[in-house]
Amino acid sequence: MLKPKRVLVTRDQIRDKVKEMARAIDAAHQGDELVLVGVLKGGIVLMADLMRELRLPVRLDFIAAESYGASTETSGVVKLTRDVTTDLRGRHVLLVEDIVDTGLTIRYLISHLKGKDPASLEVAVLLDKVSRRKVPVDVRYRGLVIPDAFVVGYGLDYAEHYRNLPDVMVVEEDGT
Repeated sequence: MLKPKRVLVTRDQIRDKVKEMARAIDAAHQGDELVLVGVLKGGIVLMADLMRELRLPVRLDFIAAESYGASTETSGVVKLTRDVTTDLRGRHVLLVEDIVDTGLTIRYLISHLKGKDPASLEVAVLLDKVSRRKVPVDVRYRGLVIPDAFVVGYGLDYAEHYRNLPDVMVVEEDGT
């Protein structure tokens, strides 16, 4: 069984990065209403913290896609499982995701949302595994670049477990 073994990013580091990201978003979107589109399920924690730090008006919506299932490796095939319900035409949209790994899922979601004709579409992620990228992805607001390790906590899961951990932790095989 895989279990969280060591802290990679502390809750204090996360809090500081979320505040930093919110300041940058506020500065870039002065006078705009922003539609935050959270990527379910992992992006909900970042989205909740981020929206509380933002000073500009926001609307919320959600989208969901899957490519992992119960595995620690992406299948490479992305499937949309929930679409947004907000009309994004002419609106400023911020796609909020917990982590970008290969880039396949976020690239798929960006392409899908661009088809809804937003005025702008940007991406905010807490964690970025640049070393694992298979396709280029434009991440405008990035919390931290992390090494190639499977992580859980702060919305990230392994087989739907550990999302509630306040820190981001590296998962390893339990040798006990």
